[in-house]
Amino acid sequence: MSVVEIIKLGRKYMNLWPERSELAQYFSEYRAIQVARLACRYLPGVALFIFVMQLYLGGIQVLPQSIVYAVFILSIPIQALIMLGVKADKFLPPSLAAWYKEGVAKYNQRGGSIKLSMQKPRYVNLAELLKLSYTASN
Repeated sequence: MSVVEIIKLGRKYMNLWPERSELAQYFSEYRAIQVARLACRYLPGVALFIFVMQLYLGGIQVLPQSIVYAVFILSIPIQALIMLGVKADKFLPPSLAAWYKEGVAKYNQRGGSIKLSMQKPRYVNLAELLKLSYTASN
């Protein structure tokens, strides 16, 4: 996979994951997803603010430092999306894969008809199942 595909997968994984606080006690990914959402939402504005304020207070002499700070702060959301993309592409461990397969079976028994990956499920498939489960229950 290319870096761009990994970033796209990371954004998809972040958007698929339900915003339910009770998931934090079962999945460690929940905290990483929340931090990534926070970084993607606020850090571009923070980078712009720091860039403008440094230029305003220091003048044109601090332009190189302002650019470095802004680029560094802008790279943090990209790094978060890359880390999420790499995690989303990993296979589930056997215990979580069994739980995932039971969840797909229960969802289909309740009247749903989803065709998620049953052979070697990945974390992105788990996020899809959780999103479907929580949207169906609401």
